[in-house]
Amino acid sequence: MSDLDSDRDADLQADLDADFDAAVAAVRTQDTDPGNDVKLRLYALYKQATVGEVTGKRPGFTNPVGRAKFDAWDAVRGMSAAAAKRAYIALAADLPR
Repeated sequence: MSDLDSDRDADLQADLDADFDAAVAAVRTQDTDPGNDVKLRLYALYKQATVGEVTGKRPGFTNPVGRAKFDAWDAVRGMSAAAAKRAYIALAADLPR
């Protein structure tokens, strides 16, 4: 890989990171509730983008919120951080303002 390719890749990554950060900020200031399904999808994509693969044991039936979050995050297992960021950005852009 040439230096030019490395510079271009770094620029693309920086642009993706900036777009992701802007999408996260927009979601946090969202006025309308997008519903639990969308919130779980956003959660899963955010965690996959920032942490990586889900780890640990699946919470038991006495923790339905933790279980739903675990299941949502586990559903995006194998997705790259970049792909998760792009999916998060796309989902955030489709939210009503």
